[in-house]
Amino acid sequence: MKVKIKKLQNLERKITITVPVDSYKENFKKKLNNIKSKAKVDGFRKGNVPNDVLEQRYGQSIHAEVVNELIQQSYPKAISENKIRPASAPKVTIDSEDPSKSLQYSAVIEVFPEIKPKFSRWNSYEDVSIQIEDADVDLAINDIKKRYGEWNKVKRSSKADDQVIIDFLGKINGEEFEGNSAKDFKLILGSKSMIPGFEDSIIGKKPSKFSIKCIFPDDYFKKDLAGVEAVFEIDLKEVQEITEAKIDNNLFEKLQMDIKKKDEFKDEILKRMKNEVDIQEKDLTKESMYETLLKTNNFIVPGATINEQADLMRKDALMRIGHTEDNASEDLFPVDSFLDKAEKRVRLDLLFSELIKHFKIEVKKEQIDSFIDRESKKYKDPDQFKQWVVNQPQQQEQFRMIVLEEQLVENLENVLKSKKKVIKFSELANRKV
Repeated sequence: MKVKIKKLQNLERKITITVPVDSYKENFKKKLNNIKSKAKVDGFRKGNVPNDVLEQRYGQSIHAEVVNELIQQSYPKAISENKIRPASAPKVTIDSEDPSKSLQYSAVIEVFPEIKPKFSRWNSYEDVSIQIEDADVDLAINDIKKRYGEWNKVKRSSKADDQVIIDFLGKINGEEFEGNSAKDFKLILGSKSMIPGFEDSIIGKKPSKFSIKCIFPDDYFKKDLAGVEAVFEIDLKEVQEITEAKIDNNLFEKLQMDIKKKDEFKDEILKRMKNEVDIQEKDLTKESMYETLLKTNNFIVPGATINEQADLMRKDALMRIGHTEDNASEDLFPVDSFLDKAEKRVRLDLLFSELIKHFKIEVKKEQIDSFIDRESKKYKDPDQFKQWVVNQPQQQEQFRMIVLEEQLVENLENVLKSKKKVIKFSELANRKV
């Protein structure tokens, strides 16, 4: 077998493979003999049909089978022997299939790039520290009191932070559209859960029927609605205001707090906020670290892999709103809208793979066990959690990846420059993800 590799544009490669004619003849003969032992042809005894008669009757189908099998056998061998890392399925073209000559075909593929990790001395990542102030704790407590409070009907005009119960029906140019209506819909005014103008148009209204006009945002996830004006018929049935929850044992129980006194509540909230902040500090620091690495390591990524990742992202987005690819229109989370994020994800995945090799990182069983032990302490019954993990191979693999990333971050901290950055807790809500 001969293999010739030609570099095309970017990561595309054309692999031309020539299979010796002897391989073709040997396979053809085996298949012909197999048919000969079973074939029933008028005028001949079973097993005694001449080869030329068999070739006339079965030759074309045998030829197609042999060519297909030789391609299936030779392509993986050519890839392996030449240490090619395909990133896409091959587009095969048969160049020559004359039975009297060598079989020759070409396979066009994308390959994964060769990456040699670089660590810049000039770029620094941000080592993030989040500052919690007393006002942040007070705001958190107020938020909890509202979230665990009770909504009560009031006889007045609606205002911001009220909850309203409405029926609505939307139309565009007099025509209804998907997701245009709801019955007994609960909406907190000011939550910004609806399109711009929708909630503002209900503020100041008493229970009644009225119509409002709203324009869908230009970046709306359904492209056919982006920038379009809609008219909504609103039936405002009820206005409700919140009665905040009391700080008592009932609230402690709902929040699963192991405290008894009101004086301990603020300390417990601060403790939980600090735990959350620890996670956010690590995530934001990693995010900055990864951005720094991507700036330093610039390489082309396979288009096929980007498209696959974008498809996965779209499936995930559809799943979150109860849709699948089969029942969703193409303009609902169009795949093109995920391409930039998909490319970044693929670039990071490929870079991580090379960094793990570079640092010779391995995850040992005792490291995973240690991680599971730490995780188990977050639950009331640690032993029950550990027992559950034993029978969850997918969860174990997820834990393995977390441990792997932890080790990678530790190694990167030793080779990358960092600078401290302090963020106020109150600023986190305004950060764009």
